[in-house]
Amino acid sequence: MKTLARRNWLMIRRWFAAAGLGAAALSVCLITKVGHDYASLSAPPRVGDLPLSVVVLDRNDRLLRAFTSQDDKWRLPVELPEIDPLYFRMLLAFEDKRFYEHGGFDALALARSALQSLRNGRIVSGGSTLTMQVARLLEEQPTKSLERKYEQLLRAVQLEAEFSKEDILRLYALRAPFGGNLEGVRAASLTWFGKEPGRLTPAEAALLVALPQSPEARRPDRFPEQARKARNRVLRRAVVAGVLGKEDAASAANEPVRTIRYAMPILAPHESRQARADAPLLPVHRLTIDLELQRAIESLARRKSETMPSPVSLAILVADHQSGEILASVGAPNLLDTRRQGHVDMTRATRSPGSTLKPFIYGLAFEEGVGLPESFIEDRATNIGGYQPTNFDQSYQGTVTLREALQLSLNTPAVKLLEAVGPARLIARLKRAGANPVMEKGIAPGLAISLGGLGMTLRDLTQAYAAMARGGEPVALSVCRKDCEEGTSPVSSARVLSEKASWMVGDILSGLPQPQSAETHHVAYKTGTAYGYRDAWAVGYDGRHVVAIWSGRPDGTPVPGATGASVAVPILFEAFQILGPDRVPLPDGPAEAMSVAGQQVPEPLRFARLPQNRGTVRTGDTLQISYPPDGAELDLGFARDSSLEQSAQPLVVKFKGGAGPFSFLVNGRPLHTGQRERQLVWQPDTPGFADVTVLDANGNSAGITVLLR
Repeated sequence: MKTLARRNWLMIRRWFAAAGLGAAALSVCLITKVGHDYASLSAPPRVGDLPLSVVVLDRNDRLLRAFTSQDDKWRLPVELPEIDPLYFRMLLAFEDKRFYEHGGFDALALARSALQSLRNGRIVSGGSTLTMQVARLLEEQPTKSLERKYEQLLRAVQLEAEFSKEDILRLYALRAPFGGNLEGVRAASLTWFGKEPGRLTPAEAALLVALPQSPEARRPDRFPEQARKARNRVLRRAVVAGVLGKEDAASAANEPVRTIRYAMPILAPHESRQARADAPLLPVHRLTIDLELQRAIESLARRKSETMPSPVSLAILVADHQSGEILASVGAPNLLDTRRQGHVDMTRATRSPGSTLKPFIYGLAFEEGVGLPESFIEDRATNIGGYQPTNFDQSYQGTVTLREALQLSLNTPAVKLLEAVGPARLIARLKRAGANPVMEKGIAPGLAISLGGLGMTLRDLTQAYAAMARGGEPVALSVCRKDCEEGTSPVSSARVLSEKASWMVGDILSGLPQPQSAETHHVAYKTGTAYGYRDAWAVGYDGRHVVAIWSGRPDGTPVPGATGASVAVPILFEAFQILGPDRVPLPDGPAEAMSVAGQQVPEPLRFARLPQNRGTVRTGDTLQISYPPDGAELDLGFARDSSLEQSAQPLVVKFKGGAGPFSFLVNGRPLHTGQRERQLVWQPDTPGFADVTVLDANGNSAGITVLLR
């Protein structure tokens, strides 16, 4: 290394002599540099050591958002292939035409610069190579003194020894100044042209070459004429070097210089902020967000929010329920809108879900044989253990089918069905989906959760509806594509609902009015309005996407008159319209569900089997099951050794009253019909719970649930 240093020092002395600087200048240089040796130079900083801007990329590695670097610069990471080659051809033609030939400094250029300066009494040209400029940028110190120039020259030689030419070009592309706190070609291109530097016009490439020579004096937003003149000098030099033709250069020279800066991209601001918070040391965050869809959904949110009172905010989530990828996420219409508390990410805020959980109650009822979509249920005033639910419009519809009750979002039937399936079971199924329902500590879930008496986030609802859309199979929704450290709730391997029950619910929800939707692309959706008009919801899905909408005030105060149907549904369907050709129709149901849909409701399920009806008749009380009692545990002798075949005694059910002939259902499926005997003998295959229903000729029914062991 010392030998290399001495050789370079001899080269510098020869340059001084050629430049005519004389012995005096050389002596000064020697005195000031006594003890300085090439080997004493510190190691040059690597590209990886530079403080770069943290960037957030979409699913195709397009920039969603960037953050300033640790030293408050816009210095975005970039690789050479990501920059238009025209820029580098023009840069070398203007700054360093012998870049690939010299070893750090160009003796001829330095000598020419010195002689020109002596003849003119001022600096005419710098004579610095591109490598010397990189050395100056890395040191971040002026080089007007002879000592600094010498140190810069030594550092340039060191850079050439340590790095490849491509590494040096990349260092320049990262550190070249472009005015203000802009550094690097990528930040400059995004700011002055509003685009990535992958494809540049000749005028754009020339401006990027010209600006670093005097970045503040040539800033296009402050000194457009100086910027134009400098750009055109680069264009003329490019013609001389054969980089551009005269006609192309003349056309580029006539282009105006844009005087207004483009804002740095800030798409998906809440998700970008969260990604950085989840992994603060990661320089690049890669998300599943689709840039174009995100931009369109953000535009939709801003446009819709402008029609709402200023305190009201809006949140939208779009996910692919087949892959689990979140494609668009809007936590607020405008991050910087303080009136709407735009900094609050309402996709993660816990709010009352209103009626949006009713589909899961109905799904459980279908799964457990409580009823079928065409089974009847009474929508009348009721009192269940002191809880007296009322409908939204304070009226009652009388006898309706379960299909009608869900489509009309009637409260009383939903509460009755939840009592039948159990609030704890609903909570358990939501957790299977990966949702995290929030309830008051120490209090067991009650019937009020059917009407929104718990806390859910927009992400929770999207997660739950994604499982419904997949036929009851849960899927983990994620916004992180690579190097993920986001905290998501675990998803169970068990189904949220059976495929049959999920399809039945989807079939009902797709029968709701379909604004702006083609008949062949029905959307299954449900609305919700929290108590006191505090939250308006709409969640829907087709064969591929699930979309969720929330609207309300972030502080939780009411928005009088704002309902899910009036506020959220129009936004929901506009979001589906934006998805356009990516839409996929709802799938056909499983064979079992389709066969049920085409048949008449079995007599025992003509009315939903609610708890108060078990063991009693629908009209009168003559039909009764006398043995076994409801809730009994029966030891039928199933083999307890898993290596043995299971065998058991038959289950005998005895009943009295009613008018023959009789029909029987076990676990919701017909077993025998037209029987006169007042006894059922059934051979079960497996242990577990069994629902047994007896139906007489007059439509009266009685039922029990027993546990077989």
